[in-house]
Amino acid sequence: MKVYAISDLHLSAACDKPMDVFGKAWENYFDIICDDWRHKVDDDDVVLLPGDFSWAMRMEDALPDFQAVATLPGRKVILRGNHDYWWNTLSQVRNSIPQGFYALQNDCIRFGDVLICGTRGWICPDGDNLSADDKKIYLRETERLKLSLAAMQKQRQPSDKVVAIMHYPPFNGRYDESDFTKQFVAADVSTVVYGHLHGKDCRANLHFKKFGIDFYLTSCDLVGNKLTHIL
Repeated sequence: MKVYAISDLHLSAACDKPMDVFGKAWENYFDIICDDWRHKVDDDDVVLLPGDFSWAMRMEDALPDFQAVATLPGRKVILRGNHDYWWNTLSQVRNSIPQGFYALQNDCIRFGDVLICGTRGWICPDGDNLSADDKKIYLRETERLKLSLAAMQKQRQPSDKVVAIMHYPPFNGRYDESDFTKQFVAADVSTVVYGHLHGKDCRANLHFKKFGIDFYLTSCDLVGNKLTHIL
């Protein structure tokens, strides 16, 4: 079993939100993703989709996007991004998504000897830059990560591999320590996958190691619309 990741698909089958207005990297991008996906992924592999899956505002409008990805091989783990407005309650999401999709929130999902945990995240502090509202959401997300990591630790066996996923980067633009990275270190998480960042001027590293953790940025436009092999 292999684990891949790609984030920020921003699909829009039921709404008029074409992504090619954002530049050449988005031209025919979903076709490129699908072609790469079919060449890499087997049915028993896992593909992590950490946020901004669909532009839809309601679940019924997101379903065509889910159905398009459901035709691709592998088991798919989704996490809420800041633009996933169709994501209402976790029970509604889990009752609506097609077979082969797994929604992650406040818990942990096991595939063989791989445990997947994580949370959406939020803007990380860089000095005193956070507004009162941003700080409130940031603290709420740190609590959600705590719940997910606790669920992971209850399942964890000595031979297990742990991958944490977030939508937002778990640090600020200088890669400083945050409440998210502190929790990953304390829980002995060695691999973290995230997205959210976009654009040709984005200078973020796609893969680097810090705090003893491998970090992978997998926003589809930044990775050439190809899946990143995580494990």
